[in-house]
Amino acid sequence: MRDEAGYLDIADYAVIGDGRTVALVGRDGSIDWACFPRFDAPAVFCRLLDARQGGSFQVAPTARWTSTRRYRPGTHVLETTFETANGRVCVTDALVQGGRPRIVRALRGISGEVELHIVFRPTFDFARHPTVWTRLDEGVVVAAGNDERLVLHTPAALCLDDIAGARGALRVRAGRQEALVLTHAAATDPDLAASAAEALDAIDAEEDRWRTWCSRIEYGGPHRDLVLRSALVLKLLAHEATGALVAAPTTSLPEELGGARNWDYRYTWLRDAALVLDALMSLGLHGEAMAFWRWLESSCLGCRGPVRIMYELDGSDVPREELLLHLDGYRGSRPVRIGNAAFDQEQLDVNGHVLDAAWVCQVRMAEPHTSIAPLLARLADDAAARWREPDRGIWEVRGAPRHFVHSKLMCWVALDRALRLAERGWLAGDLARWTAARTEVGDAILRDGFNARLGSFTQAFGSEVLDAAALNMSLVGFLPADDPRVVSTVERVQRELTSQGLVRRYTASDGLPGGEGAFTICSFWLVQALALQGRRDEAAALFERVLGCANDVGLLAEEIDASSGRLLGNFPQAYSHLALIRAALRLEGR
Repeated sequence: MRDEAGYLDIADYAVIGDGRTVALVGRDGSIDWACFPRFDAPAVFCRLLDARQGGSFQVAPTARWTSTRRYRPGTHVLETTFETANGRVCVTDALVQGGRPRIVRALRGISGEVELHIVFRPTFDFARHPTVWTRLDEGVVVAAGNDERLVLHTPAALCLDDIAGARGALRVRAGRQEALVLTHAAATDPDLAASAAEALDAIDAEEDRWRTWCSRIEYGGPHRDLVLRSALVLKLLAHEATGALVAAPTTSLPEELGGARNWDYRYTWLRDAALVLDALMSLGLHGEAMAFWRWLESSCLGCRGPVRIMYELDGSDVPREELLLHLDGYRGSRPVRIGNAAFDQEQLDVNGHVLDAAWVCQVRMAEPHTSIAPLLARLADDAAARWREPDRGIWEVRGAPRHFVHSKLMCWVALDRALRLAERGWLAGDLARWTAARTEVGDAILRDGFNARLGSFTQAFGSEVLDAAALNMSLVGFLPADDPRVVSTVERVQRELTSQGLVRRYTASDGLPGGEGAFTICSFWLVQALALQGRRDEAAALFERVLGCANDVGLLAEEIDASSGRLLGNFPQAYSHLALIRAALRLEGR
């Protein structure tokens, strides 16, 4: 369970959410991560990033126990069943919709009698603000700090301690039901009342809402349960008010235990755009796809200057990176970061992703708003003018800019999709210039991006370094899957970048210290590339291998340690679940 320092494995967490934010719930009944009222707000529970200083909210047996857990089918309502020598109890967790973020923890005795301990210890603003306690009555305590309040209603009397937080115990017998309700409020909001009956009704309503949504998903292929779970994750990571999709709801979960590759992913990357639209549309989730597209339209139209690679949920600029040096980091992985310094990097691939998303929207959804056409034409002009420049690439390297092959490929995509939109009469621009530039960048990729000695497309022009991003050559339609250069690239990636059946991004230096695990999305890219080549058995076997690394409730992180299968990086990761859906669809022949 927890290691000597007090940390769980990343795979030991499940996620609950309400369309505005999420909470991570450990296998031991501890909520170790939550940011209120939205994904990118300061954390009120951050035991995930510092087992000693970071706050949590735990409900678990006082005696030795074992646990099993599951989501109620088609929902994000989590059930954790604890078994002790004296009985069994089920803790049902949900972050329910309403005016304010509200976590309901329902307790149901199954057999015998189980004594539960309750520990409620918030640490506001990443443990940078002191907590002030107030007792409203025997079963209601209020924790305040950083102009926020958390109001906890419990059926048990809690003792208050400035250091240890609010603590108490409760015995639950077979057939008995109780509920704890935690509500987030601003410092000036009135006190909030809650009852056990209202809380249990709220969980039932949440279950109905999720099941109704899940019933709309159109998919009957292999591993339907994990495809549905991935769709549910995408829905959970979509900010309901804006349609924006966060890359992950966490910050600073490491790509290597004890390492420094720890980033804040609580923002929205334009790179995800076409992938999101394609995956959601393929599953019949038209409303969600259009909501994300409308967010993208408004963000791009509202930007001043160049289009950024990432934005906050409301389309504003991502804050500059800040190091939280007072936190130890997950299992000693420092530093903990908030904000993201990559927000103003030059990444030329972003033009291709936005124009590809516009193409998906125009062909498969609804016609893009006419007001975005001038911006799209400007992005095509920018790709035509700047494709020869170096940049930081898809992996957002923090070393010197280079002529990354994937960036050139996405410049080709930008020009190709712009020309396709023009052929449909939707986009106007300098078509002769776009056509010439598309030919020029395509020729350059074939001439300088393919290393004949290696028999592979490489990471950068003139390089001998392999990069899994080269698997996208056929996925974006630049070359057919059976082109000998694509076939040999796939084979080279299998030989050189695959470990224990999982695919690494690359093996070269990238200007950062330390290493990393296999990238989940890269393994799914290989599944798609193999399927396109007709190597379906190999693709299906690799698909099974990656799915075997998901945790017991079907969640994936950004990376996987190939030797141990341990999940690494921010969690759950939208990119990983997007790629799972697309790989499953490819195996189904779509």
